[in-house]
Amino acid sequence: MNNKLFFVINSLQRGGAERAISIVSNALYQQNFEVTIVCLNDADIAFAILPEVKVVSLLKKRKQENPLNRLWYAGLLYTRLIRLLMKEKPFYVVSFMTTSNLWTGLACLLTRIPFVVSEHTTPDITLNTFNYFFRKLSYHIYRKSTAVVVPSIGIAERIKQSNSFRKLNNFKLIRNPINEFPEPSDWKVNDKKFILGVGRLSFVKGFDILIEAYNNINNTGIDLVIAGDGAEYESLKIQIEKLNLTGRVKLVGSKDNLQDYYHQAELFVLPSRNEGYPVALTEAMSFGCACVAVNCDFGPSEIIENEFNGLLVEQNNIGKLSKAIDDLLLNHSLRKKISANAQLINEANSVKNIAGYWRGLLLNLP
Repeated sequence: MNNKLFFVINSLQRGGAERAISIVSNALYQQNFEVTIVCLNDADIAFAILPEVKVVSLLKKRKQENPLNRLWYAGLLYTRLIRLLMKEKPFYVVSFMTTSNLWTGLACLLTRIPFVVSEHTTPDITLNTFNYFFRKLSYHIYRKSTAVVVPSIGIAERIKQSNSFRKLNNFKLIRNPINEFPEPSDWKVNDKKFILGVGRLSFVKGFDILIEAYNNINNTGIDLVIAGDGAEYESLKIQIEKLNLTGRVKLVGSKDNLQDYYHQAELFVLPSRNEGYPVALTEAMSFGCACVAVNCDFGPSEIIENEFNGLLVEQNNIGKLSKAIDDLLLNHSLRKKISANAQLINEANSVKNIAGYWRGLLLNLP
């Protein structure tokens, strides 16, 4: 039996989809699949990959170039992907993220290899921004795939709001798995109690909103710690200085010991403007960290049942976000209940369960 399975993604740099593909690849290898991760672009690998899982990079990451060079790059990428598929002949190919989905779909249609595509971000910044030709091409590719896997129902619903995709009916819901962290250590990550935010420092992650909300809370004896790197570092630093929060709001960069931060935080806040499926939120919940999340598109409302396993706050309301943080800090019984219920996600989104869903999809199991 051919048990060769390919995953295709742009790279394995830090990100929710990249983490998910790493975890699922490792798990399916342990279930007797011969797994290869194909990266369209060469980049540093941010996640732990088993040595038995092959990682192949098709091209060095390209810089901004003129149109002719971009065409050359596209042709080279497509040719190398087709050659690899024809040589290895996997029984299935699974791609993550829009660009990878399109390249993979075109290559698999030509080589007649079954494939699955997976969308992990809001289509408002991907599929729904395409011109007429690329929307039609995307629809044709997605329709021919075995399934369009999404981690949240909201992504599928938003895709189908576009006239170009309204007839698409092969969506499959598979959540992102919980990362299996090492046991937390006793080393204190902050010298005071703290509220935690985790994620890439980008506009879409909304850490400027979190800093503003933190500035308005009544509890002045607690720090705000934000773990992550990104382009918004300087603007967030300026915001912190303008609000006289230096020393209380700490931008600590990306951390390899996030388990210690989740374990020690008084609460976790997700302030995102949009998500695909918020991995940091599920990670925090897995450690029993009480969570407050802005009810953005997509995922928080599918993960959190308000006042049961977390607090949901309407978007664009900094006042309500500040109040939710204050309420959870003051109401110890509510925080204790939310903390206990949050940990139920360890079962629902366990690696075993999520890998089982992927295995069932690929082997056409019920």
